[in-house]
Amino acid sequence: MTIQIPTALLDGSVLAILDSQDMYGYLLTKEIQKHVNVSESTMYPVLRRLQKNGDLITYDEAFEGRMRRYYQITPLGQKHLVEIKREWQDFFGRN
Repeated sequence: MTIQIPTALLDGSVLAILDSQDMYGYLLTKEIQKHVNVSESTMYPVLRRLQKNGDLITYDEAFEGRMRRYYQITPLGQKHLVEIKREWQDFFGRN
C-alpha cells in the first residue's frame, strides 16, 4: 500500500533543508529520503511547484564538466516555512 505524503510535509521538509544551505536536486532528494519515503520522480514536481510559487529560485554551477542545478530558498519561502511550522505546531499541540 502506498501512502500519500501530505504536501505540507514535503514542502516543509524541502524548505527546512534549504533554509540551512542550497542544494542540488539529487542531494536534496537524498536528504529528504532520510526522513520521508519519497521517490526522485515525486521530488522534482515538488521543487518545480515551489519554484513557480516563488518559494525557491535556482542557479546552475559547473561540477566535474557538467552543470548542477541548485535550489535556494527565497524570503517568500522562508515565510512559507514559518507558516508550515506554525501549522504543524498547532496540529500537534492539539493532539
